[in-house]
Amino acid sequence: MLDYLKGQNIDATLITSPLNVYYFTGFRCNPHERFLAYAVDGRTGEETLFVPLLDVEEAKAAGYVQRVVGISDTDNAYEVLSRELGKGVTRVGLEMNSVSLSKGELILQALPGAKFEDIEEFVLSLRVCKSPEEIIKVRTSIGVIEQVMEHAVARARVGMTEAELTAELEFQMKKLGASAPAFSTIVLTGARSALPHGSPGGAAIERDGFLIIDMGVVVDGYCSDITRTFLVGEGTKEQERIYEAVLAANRAGIAAVEVGKPIGILDAAARGEITERGFGEYFPHRVGHGFGMDVHEAPSIAGNNPLPMAEGMLFTIEPGVYVPGVGGVRIEDNIYIDIHGNPQVLTSFPKELRRLGV
Repeated sequence: MLDYLKGQNIDATLITSPLNVYYFTGFRCNPHERFLAYAVDGRTGEETLFVPLLDVEEAKAAGYVQRVVGISDTDNAYEVLSRELGKGVTRVGLEMNSVSLSKGELILQALPGAKFEDIEEFVLSLRVCKSPEEIIKVRTSIGVIEQVMEHAVARARVGMTEAELTAELEFQMKKLGASAPAFSTIVLTGARSALPHGSPGGAAIERDGFLIIDMGVVVDGYCSDITRTFLVGEGTKEQERIYEAVLAANRAGIAAVEVGKPIGILDAAARGEITERGFGEYFPHRVGHGFGMDVHEAPSIAGNNPLPMAEGMLFTIEPGVYVPGVGGVRIEDNIYIDIHGNPQVLTSFPKELRRLGV
């Protein structure tokens, strides 16, 4: 960070996204409406962590940043910022997509005469390629969610509602040591499985329909994200064709991973399989996304992304086909490009068509 600031002639930077603060400092919290920032003085190299007063001890225990400044609920956070950082600052690095207009104006008032420089792309680029230590945490998170998926297979039954199964799965996540779901769990049955990001509700699991389960957990600050689709009962030949198209697309996307090639080719490889089988119009989203501390982060695995694939990248491959009135299938795996440039499929839960005899 310091080398970057000096190279860009930036006097100081303020990292305000809670996840980026965690990345740089090891301190994770949700400040709600309170002020949270990791500041680096590009002129001296001094680091300061601004946190709500009630979180000071936990921030100190994180241990990465020695100077922790607590801000009470009666303090004016921007007056504290001005006092601690304001002298002689003319160029300030900010994650512009993470700072609201009103917060930006308050920072400008705290640092009069300063101009903003957007460092968001630089910060996110640091998170694209994961360290071996990060991958260990991700593997642990995946291990938990795959146990939860096994629980789903054991517990799902005709007549159980989507909401009931979701509640059981999220209880199981906590029981197995997750701090939280990585996102709102998706459980959809029958024709409702054609809603790519539908919300679980009162619909009961149907015989001879799809059951799609998309879920993840946060363990030790890192996410997992897996989707599997099941057939409840025998199903139909059309449902089998849909499933086989998505499975072929999933495999093609993974097989196309090659260091140095544009990451957008993964979308093209998967999409080609689905289009060839006549379901192209029913695949309305990109084939995947990066993840790590956040469940959605760079890189975006969209067809127009020219970013070269590189060692350390971690992302999902999750093609889907969603036919209104019939149902939907999505198969999602977690992929890591190792130090040798080889794709490792970190998810091991079976993805061949599985019928639930419930």
